[in-house]
Amino acid sequence: QVQQVESGGGLVQTGGSLKLSCEASISIHSINTVAWYRQAPGKQRAVVATIGNGGNTYYSDSVKGRFTISRDIAKNTVYLLMNTLGPEDTAVYYCRLFGPGISGSWGQGTQVTVSS
Repeated sequence: QVQQVESGGGLVQTGGSLKLSCEASISIHSINTVAWYRQAPGKQRAVVATIGNGGNTYYSDSVKGRFTISRDIAKNTVYLLMNTLGPEDTAVYYCRLFGPGISGSWGQGTQVTVSS
């Protein structure tokens, strides 16, 4: 079963940065899209950024200009660099894989907490 593991979360002050990692158990070449989601307390899980097999990217309006999604094909890893963080970015962040034969199951997530 294809799996992914998120890491890199933590506690950071307002204005700070964090870089999250999503390591896949298969080659990124076999994945059509990798998406980062987040779920804040009391809110629904929502997509924040995606990267396609061709390197095309998407960002939600709430993170555009502050977050950057990228990938290291050799490491089967997709990153989410988060800059200028604010308390509104506090959430559990998840990555999800999409592609042929991939179930798209959720990982355990990584907690990001931004203190004011």
